[in-house]
Amino acid sequence: MESIRRQNPQAALMSLEAAAASARGGFACLFSNSDEYETAVISERRAQGRYTQSRSYWPLALFLGCALVVAGTALLFA
Repeated sequence: MESIRRQNPQAALMSLEAAAASARGGFACLFSNSDEYETAVISERRAQGRYTQSRSYWPLALFLGCALVVAGTALLFA
């Protein structure tokens, strides 16, 4: 703090302005709005292969299991 008092006030002000400009530059965002950010995130995830369609047989197996339970119940009470 003492070194600032010994300096020229104009030099201290210029130093502070330079530090403020540097700090603002560190917080700059690459995207102007959230839509651009979301588009970039989705594009990156597609490039990584996260949204590929994998064929899952679980829904079919669950449907057949439920159908067998219903059919068995119907035959049991008939």
